[in-house]
Amino acid sequence: MAGHNKWSKVKRYKEVADKKKGAMFSKLLKEIMVAAKSGSDPSGNARLRKAITDAKTQSVPKDNIDRAIKKGSGELGDVQLDELTYEGYGPGGIAVMVECVTDNRLRTQPELRKIFEKNAGNIGEMGAVAWGFEKKGTILISKVHSKEEELMNLVLEAGADDLNSSEEGFEVVTSPENFESVRSSLEKAKIPMELAEVSLVATNRITVTGTKAEEIQKLIEALEDHDDVQRVTTNADFGNADFG
Repeated sequence: MAGHNKWSKVKRYKEVADKKKGAMFSKLLKEIMVAAKSGSDPSGNARLRKAITDAKTQSVPKDNIDRAIKKGSGELGDVQLDELTYEGYGPGGIAVMVECVTDNRLRTQPELRKIFEKNAGNIGEMGAVAWGFEKKGTILISKVHSKEEELMNLVLEAGADDLNSSEEGFEVVTSPENFESVRSSLEKAKIPMELAEVSLVATNRITVTGTKAEEIQKLIEALEDHDDVQRVTTNADFGNADFG
């Protein structure tokens, strides 16, 4: 099922919203700060516009959003935040990409290394697994909000590469360049999006089941719980596994 990992992420994201709202707010505000480095005006900065939308969707207070924009753009002094991507292996040799935003790279890597090692994995060298991933735009839409034929026509006209259907809903796939055009078209059509992001996608997936699937999921969740981690992507295909 092509979109299974993404739908699982939506489920986890909603659960985190209740259990660890403060940590989630911090990640969303970091994304705003990084995006604001390229300009504080959302109308001319697509990444910032999306980051603000994501934060508002999760009920981040407006004052916090405004302060993050000012921090990122330098209005409140220089804030040093680095975007880093770590590569590694999970249980069974599954490839793992970890995208981070950190104010201290000397702290982040050792802490991530420890998480990998505690969960039967290890951090690899730069380039170790990156070749198996590519950047793609992904938008998830519930079947409650749209019919397949109408949605297909809308997103393809806006520049999407493909539309996949599953039990959970529809997955719209775009190039990074056309992501904003497709997202904007859906927004104008008032079609709610469960997830909309440009992220790494595995070019080839490895099916995992049983205990191995549970071990990999445990590693993913441990990495996602780290304050500096924004996104975790693997080439694991969990099929119809439900981790509750």
